[in-house]
Formats: sequence, structure tokens, C-alpha cells
Amino acid sequence: MVDTLIIGGGTAGCVLAARLSEDPDHRVRVVEAGGFWASAAEFPPELADSGALPLDDRAPWLWRYPVALTPDRPGQIVRGRGIGGSGSVNGCYFIRAAARDFAAWSAEVDARSWDFAELLPYFRSLENDHDYGDHPGHGRAGPVSVRRIARPTRLVEEFGAACGELGFGEVADWNSLPGGPESGVGPVPCTVGPPDGSGRHRRIGPAHSYLLPALSRPNLSVLGDTRVTRLRFRGTRVVGADCLYGGRPETIWADRVVLCAGAIESAALLLRSGIGPAEQAAALGIPLVAAAPVGEWVTDHPEIGIDYLHPAASGRAVPLEYVLELDDIEIRPYTVAFAPGVHRMGVSLMRPTSSGRLRLATADPLTPPRIEYGYLATDADRTRLRAAVELTGQILETMSAESVGGPGEISDRWLHDRLGTSQHLSGTCRMGRADDPRAVVDDRCRVHGVDGLSVVDLSVVPVPLSRGPQATVMLLAERATVDLR
Repeated sequence: MVDTLIIGGGTAGCVLAARLSEDPDHRVRVVEAGGFWASAAEFPPELADSGALPLDDRAPWLWRYPVALTPDRPGQIVRGRGIGGSGSVNGCYFIRAAARDFAAWSAEVDARSWDFAELLPYFRSLENDHDYGDHPGHGRAGPVSVRRIARPTRLVEEFGAACGELGFGEVADWNSLPGGPESGVGPVPCTVGPPDGSGRHRRIGPAHSYLLPALSRPNLSVLGDTRVTRLRFRGTRVVGADCLYGGRPETIWADRVVLCAGAIESAALLLRSGIGPAEQAAALGIPLVAAAPVGEWVTDHPEIGIDYLHPAASGRAVPLEYVLELDDIEIRPYTVAFAPGVHRMGVSLMRPTSSGRLRLATADPLTPPRIEYGYLATDADRTRLRAAVELTGQILETMSAESVGGPGEISDRWLHDRLGTSQHLSGTCRMGRADDPRAVVDDRCRVHGVDGLSVVDLSVVPVPLSRGPQATVMLLAERATVDLR
């Protein structure tokens, strides 16, 4: 028996494990479906280089999911599988969500606890900003190492100069007060170490920042390669979880369970365990524990990829060194090559009005759920993306870059054919009031209708975030720790 069982050793799970185990009398166990690397030296070397995206199709540190971006456009997404989760394989991007996002979040839950002013102390306490740690709103003593790339690549420099010529102001610090600039161009704060002699940086994910330093505590244990198949309940109170550990069934009993498996796996586990839409449970023969709208609202950032030719070399420090922000649009000059000799600009809509859903295909825990994004479903989203693509064309022209395959006329079909996703899926276990028919958890991350069960990961975020999610997930877990202690 443990006091808190954390399911999922990704970003949020690493934060919670480290924070909750600070109390020596509180027994914490983490179970992770992927690998458990107990020291930095044990991590696969492919995960160390911050300039690479280790997303090879055969990599054992990835979950892979087939998805429907639109009803007639299939796709595939990946998630990190192993200690650190997606924080161990991502682009190290660490921009806080804007104050405007947190205002919308607070309005959804009717509680000031998720307003930016209330959350700022948590942002400050978690970061060690090597560039702006002494500035207002920042911190220098936290576990999360944050840096901007001091010497950007030639490609990125030309992108920044082109944006300046088009009238966009320079932003030195995207995490500055009062809650982040709404527009401009500037360097991405990244979770990386100092540059080595060749200018490379080591990726410092949440496992390195939080979990590894805490592993010597006798009240904290971690099990890797452990697949949780369903939650155990006594009435409507959670009492543990059934797992497959080394291929053998095992039950872990706990006073409290916290799901940190991510927006896909946390939702799927709830559905398999009888917490979800009643008709879905009945159709799959799953006994219903509590009716809840799990998976009925999904949001992400649709992204249009524009390939182009440019003479700049492909050397890089991180995959994304600079971004241009324009309210709800983020334009990304990737430094990684998606095809030999070709560069790519990502054009992302950060506050889409369309949404999708997640549903189980079967009750089998080894079968991935069905994920329907519902991208480009509204005129507002298509219009906004067309305008953003037109702007990107102006940037490329100013950079003297040669677009590959367009844009030309930016029709709905053109958008559809180049549609991708930023892989920031969220909202499957949406936070909200008890009387909100869309809500799965309350403003303290507790699942409505059951006892002893919480969800702390990107699945609970009730609004689209206008920036990438890594900083927000760490903030979410730090804030949730207060209520879980």
C-alpha cells in the first residue's frame, strides 16, 4: 500500500513525484509504461542532444497513435514513452502560456486560483532562468534550467531580420511581465544546458530537473515498463490500479491515485475503468462507475507546413530557436530538416475554434483510442490560417527563400493538403465546475463523482493555450501539489 500512486512518469508525474516525496512520511510510487532510466548516464544518448528530435518510427521511447486530422485526412502523432515523457523528446521550448489564457482558464472554472497573478509565484519558483532570472517575474533558484540560444543559426537570423523589415517588434523575453507579449519576434526560452565546445546543448527534461535528484529518497519508488490496464474501485472510491509488470498481472493498492499519463492515456484509462460517457461504456461492456464527458472535447494546434529552399546551412542548437507571434498565430522557422536539403516553416493556429474528441475503439488496453481532431471545421479557423500563410509567404520572399509547392492560391484544399498538427493535444479530461456538463475534474484536479482520484496533466486544461504546453504542464503540476499534500 502506498499513499499516492502516480500513473505516468512524464512531465507532470516527475514534478509531482519530486514534490510529494519531500515529505518523508508520504509514500509515493510512480508507474511508467516506458523505460525507467535511473540516472542521466542511463538515458539513451539520442535523447541528450537538444538539437535533434528523436522521433524515429522505430524508437522504443515513443507512443504512436493513428488520428483523423479531418474526416478525410488521416495522420499519426507520437508521444514520449519513458521517464520524462514528451519532455524527454521534445524541442525544449519553454514559453509560458499568456496571461490571457489563464484569464480564460479561471473564467471556465469560476475560480481565481488559475489566474496568472495567482500562478506567477509558481512560475518563479520552478525556473532557473540563466538570462533573466533577476528580472521581475522570473526566478533563478528553481529546478528548471532555462536559456535562450545566444548565437542563432544564419537561417534564424535572416528570419528575424525579415520579420523586422515587415514591421514586427523584437521580443527579448517571451516570459516577461505582465504575462508575455502578444506579438513580435524573438528567441525561444529552452530547457537546455550550457553550450559545449561545438555549440551543442544538452536537453534537460523534467526527469533531470525533478525526478532523478529525488530518487535517493526511501519513500519514493519508480516502476518502469509497467502498463496500467484499469483502476480499481470500492464503490466510487479508487483504491488502486491493475497493471502488467514484466508481462505479469499485478495490483498496486493506494490511498490516492493521480493520473499523469497525458491527455491520451489518462483519458483512455478513465474510459476503460468505467468513468466516461455511459453509452460508450455500455457499448464496450465496461461497468459504469461514474458518468463523465471524458474525451468529448479535444483541442490542439493545427499546423500548416511550408517547405522552402534557402542557402543557409542546417546546423542547429535546438529545433526552434526563434518564433514570430501574432496574437493567436505562431510562425516557426524550424532548424531541423524534414526532408533532405529542404527547410520548413510551421504556421500554427494557437486558439482554434474547432475541436475534436477521443473515444475507445475497444476495451482492450493494448488498442489505441480513436482520436478525431476536427481541424478546419470552422470558417474562422480556415480564414485565420489563410491570412497567416500569406504572411509567411511575405517573410519567405523577404528572406529571398524559394517556396516549394506554393503557396499560390491558398484555398481550403491547399490548407487541407498541407495540414498537420503541433502535437499539443489537450482537454480530454477538462477542468470545470460540478454543474458544467463538459467538466471531468474540478479546479483542484479531482475527478467529479469519485473519491481519491485526480488527473494532473495536459488533459485537464479547459482552453486552447496560445503557446506550447511544456511550461504550463510544469506549472500545473506545481500548483496541484499544494492541494495534494
